[in-house]
Amino acid sequence: MAKRSLNKDIKKAILEARTLVAAIAKADSNEAETRKRIDRILEIVMGYDTFKHLTQEYAIHGVGDAVHCDIAIQLGREESAKPEMLIEAKRINIDLAPKHIRQAASYAINIGCEWILLTNSNDWRLYHIAYGKPPETKLIEFWNLLNDDPLTLAKKFAAVSYKNVKNKGLDALWERRTALIPSNMLKAILSEESIKLYQRKLKKSTGVSVSPEDIVSQFRQLLNESALREMSNIKISLPASRQRTKTSRVSKKKPTSVEQQAEAILAEKQSKDEGSRT
Repeated sequence: MAKRSLNKDIKKAILEARTLVAAIAKADSNEAETRKRIDRILEIVMGYDTFKHLTQEYAIHGVGDAVHCDIAIQLGREESAKPEMLIEAKRINIDLAPKHIRQAASYAINIGCEWILLTNSNDWRLYHIAYGKPPETKLIEFWNLLNDDPLTLAKKFAAVSYKNVKNKGLDALWERRTALIPSNMLKAILSEESIKLYQRKLKKSTGVSVSPEDIVSQFRQLLNESALREMSNIKISLPASRQRTKTSRVSKKKPTSVEQQAEAILAEKQSKDEGSRT
């Protein structure tokens, strides 16, 4: 596969942005100086017009006095238009922390904005807010201007660029991420069609026939605790078991369903735990 090349103008803009940020990082500049660099990066790297598309100190009106978000990306200028994205800016050399995204998320939730960009001009983090009960904030992308290679940076900055935001590219990005959530991936991995494919592949590569229950059991051992919790919420349809051949090495009868298998695994673990305490 040919190596993807980087547009020379984009590379030039990224290297200019890197030089700007490296200088204020070395000088340990204040937040005002950092904001100036962020505005410049939004212009030269992401293609925003600082006068048309960016609202500085965007007022958030909620309960009590109004609060202000550092920057709002606002492509529509009609009075009812809400920002496409809020940007919360911190001083260079300040580590981005959970309290910072909580602050930005509170602003976004107040006005119904789905996207947040948190940055100190070097580290950049893109978050999405899903409006459930309660709203959930998820980290979607992150990158480091000084350390990541220009090709990676071009791809990351393109996701939040004027062109992509204008063309509703962030919605498409969220749809792709939603499609790849753990529960959906596990459903695909443990579908009846997939299990049949694993059986054929294993038979071809090893010469050994394995049952659907064997495959599910092995996946349980491979998955981490978080994935196991997701797996417990998934209904798994196993292919019909074939009659075991004489070459089968399995002598111990196995549970006949995923639920029974899970109970057997749990009972075995509890037995081992009790044995270790005696």
